[in-house]
Amino acid sequence: MKGTPIPSSAITGTGYHQPERVLTNDDLAQLVETNDEWIQRRTGIRERRIAAPEEQVADLAVPAGRMALTSAGLAPEDLDMVIVATCSARDRCPSTASETAGRIGATSAVCFDVNNACAGFSTALGIADAAIQAGQARNVLVIGAEKLSDVTDWTDRSSCILLGDGAGAAVVSAGEAPGVFPTVWGTDTSKRDSVTIRGAWDATFTQSGPEVFRWATTAMVGVAHEAVERAGLGMDDVGALVTHQANLRIIEPLAERIGLGHAIIARDVIHSGNTSAASVPLALAKLSHAGEIPAGTPTLLLAFGGGLSWAAQVILAP
Repeated sequence: MKGTPIPSSAITGTGYHQPERVLTNDDLAQLVETNDEWIQRRTGIRERRIAAPEEQVADLAVPAGRMALTSAGLAPEDLDMVIVATCSARDRCPSTASETAGRIGATSAVCFDVNNACAGFSTALGIADAAIQAGQARNVLVIGAEKLSDVTDWTDRSSCILLGDGAGAAVVSAGEAPGVFPTVWGTDTSKRDSVTIRGAWDATFTQSGPEVFRWATTAMVGVAHEAVERAGLGMDDVGALVTHQANLRIIEPLAERIGLGHAIIARDVIHSGNTSAASVPLALAKLSHAGEIPAGTPTLLLAFGGGLSWAAQVILAP
């Protein structure tokens, strides 16, 4: 209808789920030549969660999605769209989103997966925001979920110390005032071999750690500034930073280079490891439910990884 205002979107609820099994650095020292001091000095990670052999990505996504729906005060039938960001799902079809939505009870929502590796959740959040602004949806459930233990080479101490399993979720709903600001995204395809899970279902995760470190701590500074500018804010206005939880030795210097040393910084990597597409929503949901980010706080989400891809946006914390 002519004159109808374009709706805005906002995150109205969050949720998360992690497997029961905790794998500590001392546990890893029983598998490969490493130790707690070596791992913490290089990554900041103390422990990570590992799913049971029979658990699949949807088994992690479902409880995170249910928690987010409860947090938002919505029923499954209120959902118009379900997006699951993952790069570790076992099944090609049906989508993990379809499996998740069916088990939650969202039987009429359009469902699809997004594979943009560690940038997947923020990419999916940008898609949800665009769908709401286009009038294609009013309530969207966005989940980042990974079972990276399935693609971990447990003999490679450079990578097995990093990875963990888990899921984080957010409900994005239409409203009059913006709570999700424009997404800045892209891919440097010249570096696409820097992070890989190539081949059949028995393929394993590989990465060039030094190259990813240099790229993330330099290229992502400009991406962060562009996202904040597109939200109409300055760095002093941003109260929290939730980056991809790749490595504490990336997160902390990146926060300083961006100019957000004053902000609340998500450090969930210490206890969860690198959970790829799950890491941003997992960290955000934990901080939100613990009351550590006050509602309405301008929060920069900054995700980056395989591709090498990135996606970033400012949100108002739910």
